[in-house]
Amino acid sequence: MGPRTPESTASTRPGVSNDRLLRLATYASVATACLLILAKLGAWLVTGSVSVLASLVDSAMDAGASLVNLLAVHWSLMPPDAEHRFGHGKAEALAALGQATLIAASAVFLGLQAVDRLLHPQPIAEAGVGLLVIGFAILVTLALLAFQRHVIRRTGSAAIRADALHYATDLATNAATVVALLLASAGWSELDPLFGLAIGTYILYSALRIGFDAVQLLMDRELPEEARRQILDLAASVPGVLGVHGLRTRRSGQSLIIQLHLALDDAMPLLAAHQVALDVEARIRDLHPDSDITIHQDPVSLGEESLPA
Repeated sequence: MGPRTPESTASTRPGVSNDRLLRLATYASVATACLLILAKLGAWLVTGSVSVLASLVDSAMDAGASLVNLLAVHWSLMPPDAEHRFGHGKAEALAALGQATLIAASAVFLGLQAVDRLLHPQPIAEAGVGLLVIGFAILVTLALLAFQRHVIRRTGSAAIRADALHYATDLATNAATVVALLLASAGWSELDPLFGLAIGTYILYSALRIGFDAVQLLMDRELPEEARRQILDLAASVPGVLGVHGLRTRRSGQSLIIQLHLALDDAMPLLAAHQVALDVEARIRDLHPDSDITIHQDPVSLGEESLPA
């Protein structure tokens, strides 16, 4: 690749509205988790249900993960500096990986509690209280998820997507808890730890999914083939471009980083070649506004030999 120059490279950061949305999403997540912890703690103390405990543990992990998210999103939105030329966007992926670890730990803890209750059965008291609290938790979680999905559509944030994923597992957790409490009310309290164990297994599966996605971001995985094809087609559609090769893409938080080579006529003046590169950059930026684009111009006679080995 050729050296990065001010003419061929540009970087933009998300608008103020996106920054504000990301911060609001993290504040809402932490506040929701803390509210649900208090409600579920009271319900567990009254009922003694392992399924309610499962939901409480899940919310406790949510609070820790959401706090990590809050700090990571704040860090990721910091502008590039002398030591982080591409910005701090990878903090989002680190936060998602931290969330996966916390969620997996909660699943293991819950599994141990469920096994202990299977070995030492206990009756469930005041199942009605537990049902009211879990119903409240479902409504609050639905409201938070609706807001988070709006933020994800606007920003594509990996950290908020991970946060939304484990809150989505909360809905499954809470639904299973409702079923367990209803069965306990009907005299089937011995099924409660089995539901707790099933919930724990599902939480662990969700943690693995979150962790896998975070690792892919940290390893600079390429964009999907369809997105790469769009970029190549846009570049090739600019008058004067005789070929496009060497496309490399990756994500860093809110920024998409794109690098590519243009094949241009050998006799094209430097000023004209520079203008063609600017035109290509403008078309790509129309599709990906928050992107850092590096374009290198090559004589068409070199073909792809201009790429480093």
